[in-house]
Amino acid sequence: MERDAKIKAIDEWLPQTQCTQCTYPRCHDYAVAIESGEADINQCPPGGETTVLGLASLLGKPSKAVDPKFGTHKPKQVAVIDESICIGCVMCIKACPTDAIIGAAKVMHTVIERDCTGCELCLEPCPVDCIDLVDQIQMPEPQWRWQDYSPETTDRARQQTNAKIERDAKRKEAKSSMKKLKELNKEAGSEKIKLDIAASIARVKARNT
Repeated sequence: MERDAKIKAIDEWLPQTQCTQCTYPRCHDYAVAIESGEADINQCPPGGETTVLGLASLLGKPSKAVDPKFGTHKPKQVAVIDESICIGCVMCIKACPTDAIIGAAKVMHTVIERDCTGCELCLEPCPVDCIDLVDQIQMPEPQWRWQDYSPETTDRARQQTNAKIERDAKRKEAKSSMKKLKELNKEAGSEKIKLDIAASIARVKARNT
């Protein structure tokens, strides 16, 4: 199996919570690390035993329990914001890997339940502790590999995460370009000042001769 195809196959066995419990910034990065031998197959608590068994079969490795140092498996939950407490600081929006939280600065935020993976990354940055995790209401079809994650939700989470990464990269590039432009303008301004001073000195010298 070619490397890219192997990484894709591994990524398909990850529930796409993008929770970072595996120590990697997103599920795809963990898949790359598994393929390269940098990471083990038992670092995904959300995927639990199902993911470990799937990866073991895919890669021809012995199965093992999820390593407890990365966390323990538990049913999927979704984030809920207490809108009466929310101060609109946007910290949770920045932390959310799947753009499941909407709102604006100093405006009440809310969670789009279908896009929330229960990753918990929004909890810590919230300065007013207005976010709770609750059990998801609707359960995916039982014939799917995970009890808590449907193929639709995993695919959507992957797409949402990739879209956010691409958008953030463009913003970073635009910010970097703007910074360079300001530096160039500043340098150009400095050169103009130097030229103006040199011209003034030349005029003074010309008058004194």
